[in-house]
Amino acid sequence: MGFRALSAGAYLSAPLSLRFAAREMRAGVRGFRIFLACLALGVAAIAAASSTAEAFRRGLSEEARTILGGDLAVSADRSFTPAERAAFEGAGRATYAVATRAMAEAPSGARRLVELRGVDGLYPLAGTVDVRGADGRPMTLPLVFAGRDGLPGAAVEQALLDRLGLKVGQGFKVGNEPMVVMAVLAGEPDRMSRGFALGPRVLTTAGAVAKGGFLTGSLFGETVRIALPDGVEPRVAERALRPALPPALRLRDRYDATPGIRRLIDRLEYFLGFIGLASLVAGGLGVSQAVGAYLEGKKPSIAALKALGADGPLIRNTYLVQIAILAALGIAIGVAIGAACPFLLAFIAGNKLPVPALFAVYPGPLARAALFGALSAGAFCLLPLGRARLTPPAALFRHDLSGRIGFGVEMIGALACAAGLAAVAILTAPSKPMAAIMIGGVAVAFAILWGLGRLGAWLAGKGRRLARGAARLGLANLAGPGSAARTASPAVGLGVALLAAVVLIQSSLLAEVREVAPKTAPSLVFTEVPADAGARFDAEVAAALGPLTPETYLRMPMFSGRIVAVKGQPVDRGRRRGGGERFDFDMQMSVAGAPPKGLAIKSGAWWPDGYAGPPLASIGEGMAQGGRLKIGDSITINALGTDIEAKVASIRAVDVGGFGPSFQVILDPHALQGAALRLVAIAKTDKAGEERVLRRLGQSFPTVDVISVREQLEAATDLFDRLALAVRGAAAVAALAGVLVLAGAIAAGARARAREAALLKVLGAARGQVLTAYAVEYGAVGLIAGAAGVALGVLAAWPVVVVVFEARWTVDWAGVAALVGGAMLMAGLGGTLAALHALAKRPAPVLRAE
Repeated sequence: MGFRALSAGAYLSAPLSLRFAAREMRAGVRGFRIFLACLALGVAAIAAASSTAEAFRRGLSEEARTILGGDLAVSADRSFTPAERAAFEGAGRATYAVATRAMAEAPSGARRLVELRGVDGLYPLAGTVDVRGADGRPMTLPLVFAGRDGLPGAAVEQALLDRLGLKVGQGFKVGNEPMVVMAVLAGEPDRMSRGFALGPRVLTTAGAVAKGGFLTGSLFGETVRIALPDGVEPRVAERALRPALPPALRLRDRYDATPGIRRLIDRLEYFLGFIGLASLVAGGLGVSQAVGAYLEGKKPSIAALKALGADGPLIRNTYLVQIAILAALGIAIGVAIGAACPFLLAFIAGNKLPVPALFAVYPGPLARAALFGALSAGAFCLLPLGRARLTPPAALFRHDLSGRIGFGVEMIGALACAAGLAAVAILTAPSKPMAAIMIGGVAVAFAILWGLGRLGAWLAGKGRRLARGAARLGLANLAGPGSAARTASPAVGLGVALLAAVVLIQSSLLAEVREVAPKTAPSLVFTEVPADAGARFDAEVAAALGPLTPETYLRMPMFSGRIVAVKGQPVDRGRRRGGGERFDFDMQMSVAGAPPKGLAIKSGAWWPDGYAGPPLASIGEGMAQGGRLKIGDSITINALGTDIEAKVASIRAVDVGGFGPSFQVILDPHALQGAALRLVAIAKTDKAGEERVLRRLGQSFPTVDVISVREQLEAATDLFDRLALAVRGAAAVAALAGVLVLAGAIAAGARARAREAALLKVLGAARGQVLTAYAVEYGAVGLIAGAAGVALGVLAAWPVVVVVFEARWTVDWAGVAALVGGAMLMAGLGGTLAALHALAKRPAPVLRAE
């Protein structure tokens, strides 16, 4: 009894708007299902993207020492000097590893490029190496490296065993060095920090790599990993070690173990979160519709309250409280779903995730998603409330809730929420300028779609005069005040636009990888060709592939160099000049007398045959733009232990993926006269030709590395397909938001459509005519939204494909047609279901209800 009295007292002492709101909400959330779904969907998308990204970041941080292989790592494209080794060992426990590429050959003669790595006895300093014997049981590295029958042992990846037909216990060769497969290499703790590999990995001792001659004259690198003493911070140790090392060495600590993967996670979170934000914007129309439809049903209550003296703020606050409570419910549902998504990913993927993840409930990303949801609800809910507040009682009794809203409290609040939504999205994005561009693009796209919806309604009004029967009735409905073209087409169109952009980007890039690249790129790349064996190597390739032509074969010298000065000014480490190419890294360069086949000179001229003057250089367009270089400017190249100052003689287009010289820098031959430069060659052939040349070179040039571009393209296609599937799934969330808005538009007009159908039945309209009219109306809405969305998707995808990826633009017409047809079918089906629902009601009760 006391509790009831307390509750009654609290109720009576509450503000009047809260008491009215509590009374109204006793009826439940009927009419707000679309509202809840639209809000929850967008919030869940943002929360899921942010929570998953945070789980990956935490996983990388937790495993950073294991991923790097220690607290510090230093890499060089050569062997370390004794002084450098002394500096490393003075900092802590150090383990050394050498890595190179080489050709592995089975007893059967099958060959394959591998990533060969040799380690010392201290490896690994952190984590464990997963090596397994023929029976699948774990083995220790000393047992693996002990070998058999006097041959060094190696652990190799299963992919190499499958490709070469090898088994554990069998012998094979890497280059000219015989080895024996002692175990399957299932995992290395520091693999992620080493980046992309061109072939399967082979792990052995550093001594075996040195014995095979891979550390003399070939492309190799050495890395030291250092475990610091307890209490020593990696950043402090890094600053202390840096002065003892030359600038060319790359030094990383465990906080920078995987910078590329971290950037990828940031970009994916941003893109997927942006799609979630677009879903919130698209679903905002559904939120606004649901509030408007709810207030439409409350017209008698609002009219009675106003007639009895209730002022506008009381009306607004009564329903604002209800909407705020329901918005909180929708946001809570979205946050709960978003928090659960990472755990669902962990359950589905198991231990197959490529990045370590620490799955947990992270409050930060969830709070950010909730803030997005609250701002979106405010931006789209306040205007219908303001319209109800400003409508006079007489208009309400006439069932007119379409009054104009002026620049009042509700308008200011809606604009503030919209501005807050954009501000939070920009301030929390990895790239603020890119976020601003994308949000501006969504706003412009939404405005265009809204305008096209109104244009479609206007054209339907004009075109109905040319139609007859049910089609005319459908066009009349499309042009009417409750037309779904005005309410649903912007949201549906935005979802179609996002899907279209993803589909078109994917189709263009896949076409580049599957169709364009195989036609224009070489099939094989040959490296480590001896400098004095060019003619003999050409003869061996010709014996396997047939007569060589400039269109199918190209061989050039190659050396490694670094640009250390531009126009006499030293190049700063890590700094981009003019926002373009970086110069603070070693790059592959070449020399040439006559201009090679496929050269595309944009400005300047090639040097004359037999030129013997001061060094001249031909550079790529990207390098010229990045360094703001023009013909006659100078660049200083550090190569072969000396600095070479060369003048820019020509600037050319460089097609990295094409068949031709893709070196950014080519010098005249006199600039490096007398130097014994190793050779690189490229060739075009079919798969059978690849096998023939691999076998032939295995006998005559076993140390030449052969890279199959076809295999790399197939691997890239597979990776791109998996990534695109996730992005398409995320983009489909925005399309689902459009579907919800369409359902909301249908639900909002259900009462009016039931009355309309009843009148048509009373006047003699056949069931089929009513169904056709509805199908025409909503099918036209789908056509407008689909066509406009695809057009906007093209505008968004084209610069990404052509400018960002520098690929050829290709349109997936089947995908475009499917998107437009799907939008029409979805909308037409929704209209048909609405018609069936309206026709199912008896005319008399419907007409008497008003």
